[in-house]
Amino acid sequence: MKLFIQGVAIAFGLGLAMASTTARADGTVEVLHWWTSGGEAKAVGELKKSFETQGGTWIDSPIAGGGGDAAMTALRARVVAGNPPTAVQLKGPGIQEWAKEGVLNNVNDVATKEGWDAVLPPVLAGIMKYEGKYVAAPVNIHRVDWFWANPAVLAKAGITGMPTTWDEFNADAEKLKAAGITPLAHGGQPWQDATVFETVVLGVGGADFYRKALVDLDQKALTSDTMVKSFDELRKLRSYVDPNFSGRDWNLATAMVMNGQAGFQIMGDWAKGEFLAAGKKPGVDFVCAPTPGKGFILNSDSFTFFKVSGQERLKGQTVLASLIMSPAFQETFNLAKGSIPARTDVPLDKFDSCALKSHEDLLAAVKDNSLVPSMAHEMAVSRSVRGEFLDLVTNFFNSDMSSADAVKALAKAVKRAQQP
Repeated sequence: MKLFIQGVAIAFGLGLAMASTTARADGTVEVLHWWTSGGEAKAVGELKKSFETQGGTWIDSPIAGGGGDAAMTALRARVVAGNPPTAVQLKGPGIQEWAKEGVLNNVNDVATKEGWDAVLPPVLAGIMKYEGKYVAAPVNIHRVDWFWANPAVLAKAGITGMPTTWDEFNADAEKLKAAGITPLAHGGQPWQDATVFETVVLGVGGADFYRKALVDLDQKALTSDTMVKSFDELRKLRSYVDPNFSGRDWNLATAMVMNGQAGFQIMGDWAKGEFLAAGKKPGVDFVCAPTPGKGFILNSDSFTFFKVSGQERLKGQTVLASLIMSPAFQETFNLAKGSIPARTDVPLDKFDSCALKSHEDLLAAVKDNSLVPSMAHEMAVSRSVRGEFLDLVTNFFNSDMSSADAVKALAKAVKRAQQP
């Protein structure tokens, strides 16, 4: 990411007043994010409410669309203009890319005082840091590889349990199709196509193959028979989507499952936030199960702190960082968002069965090295490489391209994106 902003002078003071989670938050924050759907809006509303309850001023800057792509476009323009927001929803390698541009503040004093290293999974803590210092605070851990289903709809088609292999899913999808029900609710947007794709790669190839292909970008893995089989399965999934999927937002696809128009959706557990916001009960109105494959695809939302001037905004950053990482907020936020806390020491007794399954599988994945970062959700590779994945997968999903041609084109595109 070449921003060419080295010449922009941004006043920046380091007199960061320490603020505990109980300190009066008489600072100001402008927060840029893309949480605009029901469950997401409710979750960010909890953060806003908590900050304002402590006396702070919150300026909300939501930008909908594109899984954050539109927000990143707006952010680049503002940073180049020398007017960045106080805090920005940002994640994965994108945090490091912005840090290299020299436009981030660190909140390491807060992190050290409150012992963040001791309560965050090491892989997640590493993503939040640049040159050993925290420049971002994680609010949650999302699992990407989930099936969401309407049990009443499944029952109508004679389906009694959730599929554990792609062959089982294909068989269930055919039953739904025969019953006149859309098997797979999907939104035709590149990031959604890529979400489905990476769950297929995990299920077909396993965690080690996923890591080689979608994280390490190994050319042999990208052009392998396993990758061809992954595209073959993606082609089958395309046949289970309704004809009006193009451009549909993800939450509208979730609503299709909720309203009985479709049997399944493949989406991260932010989809659960939509069900919960609509008053639906897990295990009754909707059911969840990991998509095939022994692993866990990690996505994590976080807020990154940009260089701003003025003591009110600087103080707002430190207080916001402390608030985000407080156990009470992590519980409240994640109950609303559908995810699980980023902190490993937050009690889970108020969380539902889907969250408990996610936490159980997370610990198991950490233990057996099957925890993998999401390519589709900007946890694994640079935005330029991710962009090539999204373009190719979406082109494949919307054409008659063969799987063999897809893997060749993908390998070339990824190699091209890695060129300096």
